Amino acid sequence: MTKIIIDAMGGDFAPKQQVLGAVDALNKDKDLYLILVGDETQIKAELSACQYDKNRVEIVHTTETITMEEIPTKAVKTKKDSSLVVAFKLLKEGKADGLVSSGSTGAVLTAGVLILGRIKGVSRPALCPLIPNHRGTTTLICDCGANLECKTINMVHFALMASAYANAAYGIENPRVGLLNNGTEDHKGLLLQQETNAALKKIDCINYCGNVEGRDLMYGDIDVMVSDGFTGNIATKAVEGCGKAVSTIMKREYKRNLWTKICALFSGGIIKNIRKGLDYEAVGGATFLGLTKAVVKGHGNSKARGFAACIAQAANSVRGNLVDKIKTMIDSVDMDAITAALSAEKTE
Repeated sequence: MTKIIIDAMGGDFAPKQQVLGAVDALNKDKDLYLILVGDETQIKAELSACQYDKNRVEIVHTTETITMEEIPTKAVKTKKDSSLVVAFKLLKEGKADGLVSSGSTGAVLTAGVLILGRIKGVSRPALCPLIPNHRGTTTLICDCGANLECKTINMVHFALMASAYANAAYGIENPRVGLLNNGTEDHKGLLLQQETNAALKKIDCINYCGNVEGRDLMYGDIDVMVSDGFTGNIATKAVEGCGKAVSTIMKREYKRNLWTKICALFSGGIIKNIRKGLDYEAVGGATFLGLTKAVVKGHGNSKARGFAACIAQAANSVRGNLVDKIKTMIDSVDMDAITAALSAEKTE
């Protein structure tokens, strides 16, 4: 049975939406066992109104909560009995296989590194969310905000980890990888993008397709988009805003007059499918790649449906042996040899 720890107090609507999402995930997945960490009284009050298999739920009581406004490092170090810190300690102790939280992104990242730790060989962990695309599937973007300043080795590791994730959690064989840049030509981009592009071309264990542009995140034919955290965060937030804008504009236009309202009656199914296709919350949150266990960071404003999707992400990563696949990918690449080869090419 796959065991996932839930930070029940993290997020804008905790613990209600976290509990509802957990129950939804339990009812959909009979091989799932959940450990809910947080205020026991509040959690039990929410569970009392739900129908679920009580044999597959455990509650660990905590007395503190890390808020979105707190300084992440200070909060993680001082709030020892917070739901997030206790959840990560339980994960490190081997009480479960993965963890899901919709709490402060900075706190999740800090706790992940300080308490759980990185996979040996990983230069920096990274956040990797799924973005809905025109094919009706999703595109992974790595990194989307964990690392604002990056080196070439970090970018290479992002590509390796995201490729492993695409295969482990979603069964994508030989996922297509692109590097986010301001053009597809090899000479485009800053020095970081140019060096990363050259390095990725020398790696055989990934299916690297070269430079791609921002539009390819939703309208390209890649499975993974590699980016530094600063640019990736902007791209991800732009997509989220675009989806909300399209939905709002459609709703406004169909209510504009009697004729448009009549048109809406006949195209309701199409409208519903478009909104569903642009709904980033439906695909879950961002997986924190590079840690020694599967960790998924949900949106801070996640409702039950989105939180349940995050739990499914974590479970799929565990069952697909994500950590082992990342280890294999990292170990297979000799970055020193690649760096030496690139340096030799520059001097020719």
